Amino acid sequence: MKPGVYALGRLKTGQMNKTEQEYCDYLKLLKSANKILWFKFEGIKFRLADNTFYTPDFAVMNKNNEIELHEVKGFWMDDARVKIKIASDLYPFKFIAIKKKAKKDGGGWGIEEF
Repeated sequence: MKPGVYALGRLKTGQMNKTEQEYCDYLKLLKSANKILWFKFEGIKFRLADNTFYTPDFAVMNKNNEIELHEVKGFWMDDARVKIKIASDLYPFKFIAIKKKAKKDGGGWGIEEF
C-alpha cells in the first residue's frame, strides 16, 4: 500500500470495523464460556499529553479481575504503535495488540504485549 493511501478511512467513534466486530464476537464467546468477566468497546480513554489521547478498542476484565486493554489491528500505522507504547509506560494496565491470523497460518488471533 502506498504511504498516505487508505482504502476506507476512519470510522465514526463507537463504530467497529470488520476485524473489530469479529474480535467482539470472539470476546462474547469467551464471556459466555466464563473465560473473561466483562468487556466494552472503546470504553476507556487515556490522556497521553496535551490534546493527545488514546482509546483502545476493547477494555477487557479477565478472570483475575484485572483490566486489560486490547487494540485490534489489521496492520500498524506508526502513530498507533507510538500511542500504545506511551500508554503502556504511563498507565498500570496490560496493553495487548491483537492481530487476526491468516487461515493458512491456522487462524485465530495473535497477540503482542506492551
